Formats: sequence, structure tokens, C-alpha cells
Amino acid sequence: MITSVFKKSTPLNFSLVVILMLVFFFLYQIQDVTWTKSLISILQKTGLLVILLATIFLSSFISKRNGLSRDSTYTAFFCFLFLVFFPDLLKNPNLILSNFFVLLAIRRLVSLQTLKESKEKLFDASLWIFIAALFQFWSILYILLVFISVIFHVSRDYRNWVIPFIALFAVSILFVLCSLILQIDSIAFLQESSKINFSIDYFTNNYQNVAFSIYITVALFFVISMFSSLSSRPLVLLSSYKKVIASFFIGVLVFVLSANKSNELLVFTFSPLAIMATAHIEISQPKLKEEIVLFALLACSFFAFFSQL
Repeated sequence: MITSVFKKSTPLNFSLVVILMLVFFFLYQIQDVTWTKSLISILQKTGLLVILLATIFLSSFISKRNGLSRDSTYTAFFCFLFLVFFPDLLKNPNLILSNFFVLLAIRRLVSLQTLKESKEKLFDASLWIFIAALFQFWSILYILLVFISVIFHVSRDYRNWVIPFIALFAVSILFVLCSLILQIDSIAFLQESSKINFSIDYFTNNYQNVAFSIYITVALFFVISMFSSLSSRPLVLLSSYKKVIASFFIGVLVFVLSANKSNELLVFTFSPLAIMATAHIEISQPKLKEEIVLFALLACSFFAFFSQL
């Protein structure tokens, strides 16, 4: 039943995802309604919701536009489920913005398989990644994905290897200008944001621990499924799937290295995992198995959300 709802890409299906996101967003926000007394706070919450919805649609766009999935709503639905897995993310604008900018970069890098406007795509992707790093420093690791893409597609032209450094210079100039205007100590900012902490002892309650454990189990299931089916994927799409897998593991690395560790840092893995989950569901298999996987993930996501409210 669930598979039949999201099997096709229609305005009604996307509207259902939007409604679900609206409901869960406001369920979390109404726990503290003080923000409703300030117009600025209302605008901030509205902007946050718009970015979350844009993240969902961008994930779906990357998947469908580049042939990584069929014309379905699965990717959008999976992305929504992962976004509500850790509800405290809904009050963390820095992570949401950083992840959105990283997604903009991934969109350009995955589309590089067409070999059209390769230099522009590499520059845009690098620019978005360095902007994302201003909100969450260790998202700068996604620059590795740029060089991976260069290796896959355009490694023979030495100029492609220089493009990320040009983007770094451009963002650095903007950062210095903003620091001077806003009187921010840029050196202290970079020192604080670039700290490393490998320990995973941040859980404040058992429900956070349980949600983390469930998510890791779900992620392992879909990642293993992707690796096991990679050889059967169309040859022309292999590099794109490999970039999606690489982006997932870079997201894991961002989580591992970040000093201000929390479950919400796993947000960088949500969209790549949603694409891999879609790839798993769309493999030819008995419909019962598809239903079981979707229902189990739905139950886990809702349990994780409501247990952490």
C-alpha cells in the first residue's frame, strides 16, 4: 500500500510529503511558542521550513534528473523520514543551511557525467562547499568529492585541478570582508569551528542513543544493498552512484571529526542515503519486501521523532 502511494511522481504525492513535513515541523516548534511573539523569529522559522522543503525537493531532483531513480516520490519521502529522525535538527539553522549548500554542490557534481560545462560545474560546486563550511566547518571535506569527480571525468585538463582553489580564494575574500564589516574575529572563528573531537559521549538521554543506533542500522542496510547491487547498475551511471556513496561517507567523516558532536550532524548523510534507499526499493523484488522495508523505516522514523520530543 505504501509503495503504491509513492511509486509515481505526481503533484499529489509531493503535496503529501510537504504536508507531512509541515505537520512534524510544527509539532516540534509548538513545544516552545515564545517564537510566535516576535516577527523576526517567525520569519526565521518560516525560512528554516522553506530550506527543509527545498532540501527534500533538491534530493529528489538530483536523483531523478541524473537517472539514479525512476519517476517516483521515494527519494523525497525517504529524505523526509531521515530529516525527522533527529528532531533537534529542526532548531539548528547552521546545519540545515550547510547541508543545503552541500546538496547544491552535489547536484552540480553528479551532473558532471554529461561533460557539459565541466569547469563551470566544478567551480559552482567548490563555491557552494566553501560557503557551506562557513556554517559547519568540517563540511569543507566535501571538496574531496570535487577532486573525485575530476578524477572520474576531466582529469586530463590540469586547469580542472586548480578551479577549487580559485573558488576558495573567492569565498575567503568574501569571508574577510564580512568579518571586517561585522567586526568578527575571523582567526578565532576558524580556530573554534575547526576543532576536532572523536568521542561519541554527547547523548543526554537514552532515546537519543536508541535513535542513533536505529539510524546506523538503517544506514548500514541500505549501504550494503547499494554495494551488493552496484555491479548490476547501468555502466553509464556507475560514476554517479559512486559519487553518492562517497558523499555519504564524507558525511560520516564530518560527523566523526566535528567537535560540537550531536545526532543532527548526520544530516549530511540523509540525502545520499535517501537516494540509496530509493535504489534499493526500485530493485525488482517481491512487493511484500518493499512494503516491509518502507513500513519498518516509517515506524523507526516516527518512533525516533516522538520519543525525543
